[in-house]
Amino acid sequence: MPHLDLGSRSLYHERRGAGEPLLLIQGMAGHHALWGTEFLSALDSHFDVVSFDHRGIGESSDEPATEFSIADLADDAVALLDALGWADAHVLGISMGGMVAQEIALRHPDRVRRLVLGCTYSGGPDAALGATGPLRMLQAMGTGRIDTALRAAFTANFSPTFTADESHYEPFKTASLSVRVPVPIVMRQAKACFVHDTSARLPAVTTPTLVVHGTADEMIDYANSAHVVGLIPGATLHSFDGVGHLFWWEQPDATAELVRAHCLD
Repeated sequence: MPHLDLGSRSLYHERRGAGEPLLLIQGMAGHHALWGTEFLSALDSHFDVVSFDHRGIGESSDEPATEFSIADLADDAVALLDALGWADAHVLGISMGGMVAQEIALRHPDRVRRLVLGCTYSGGPDAALGATGPLRMLQAMGTGRIDTALRAAFTANFSPTFTADESHYEPFKTASLSVRVPVPIVMRQAKACFVHDTSARLPAVTTPTLVVHGTADEMIDYANSAHVVGLIPGATLHSFDGVGHLFWWEQPDATAELVRAHCLD
């Protein structure tokens, strides 16, 4: 069934492929369709892949409708693993989902086989907060005009090279509109991201970790990748030169190969 009962709420999920378990965790305002068919197709010959929608997104429930933290979202993800019957899994989290993945690795280290952190940050006093994309997106969402919000999301999440090709817009628009994303939920997600801080705890992570980031990211400053790598013992960094926030969308095959090599080799 696409809806998994976690007790206090249910989360919508999709599952495909065969192989070792891989949990995909989306970012702020993200949902399962934003992984894109190209990236998922490149993964499913190697992994049993599960993607899901955070509480309040799409068909995932939001009861009780209260403020939540990144740690709360991490607990949702672990409850999802329980509902799937997975003792552990490889975990790939991007942006806010990368923050959630950090909390899973810290709070439930036995549940994570290998960790991939994409375009994310640790928070804390040394985090780089100069990216302008989130404010542009939130302002556009506040207008209530769908086309305005989608265009802002398109330009904020992709590199100038990618957005220069207008043919890339319609697939992104179609995927974005395929799942309900309530603005109040996104605002609550933004609040949770704003106070996220794992910087003092990340040196305790023992899970083999790969950090991936596009150098043209306008949503989370690329400098955060080096900061996170410096905090997690043994972590490695892969940079996509000139690529934006949604690096797996711009480089689906290359990203899938990075995940396969890190998790299975």
